[in-house]
Amino acid sequence: MKIKDLKNKSENELKIILSGLQDKLRDLKFKVAQKQLKNVRQVRETKKNIAKISTLLNSKKYTN
Repeated sequence: MKIKDLKNKSENELKIILSGLQDKLRDLKFKVAQKQLKNVRQVRETKKNIAKISTLLNSKKYTN
């Protein structure tokens, strides 16, 4: 996900995307523990996307 795309979204949309990513991260962690996931890099990418969205949500909270 690009920051440019995320900046155009509303707060509610970002919260929905964030909850979806958190669910995805939980599932990926379970798959890693069970040795079912071949592309372990997905965990890192998902964490980075969660951090991006959390940062945008915090910045929107303080600018409003």
